[in-house]
Amino acid sequence: MKKLFLLFTFTLLSGCANVMSYVPSFWDDNQSSKIIDVRLDITRLDCSQSQLPQVSKIRNDLEWFRLYSDSKGLRQTDVLNLIKPMQDTVEDWYKRVALGTQKENSVYCELKKKILIEQSARASKAVLGRF
Repeated sequence: MKKLFLLFTFTLLSGCANVMSYVPSFWDDNQSSKIIDVRLDITRLDCSQSQLPQVSKIRNDLEWFRLYSDSKGLRQTDVLNLIKPMQDTVEDWYKRVALGTQKENSVYCELKKKILIEQSARASKAVLGRF
């Protein structure tokens, strides 16, 4: 009977640990502020100017958000999943302009900006909508 109780307790506790990754994270002032900073960077992006410093700023703000959220622990997987598409978009763009293999293109910039505006709007709505 004691072994059965131990097995049941172990199963229950390990199940709770897995469920915790699906529980949404709570409100965080720092995350809320930084996601709006990212959204503002994207909105103010000027494709007629040099793209590298602007994309670097967005990339650095997203990296700050990721590191901060990752440091908070396991319950932050929801917000980390929210910013992953933005990070992928920005990283691709950053590599393109940082390597300088291709000339900066304003059409490409406008397309990336449009995608990032949509992604950042979804992410900020989710981050700010937590309780």
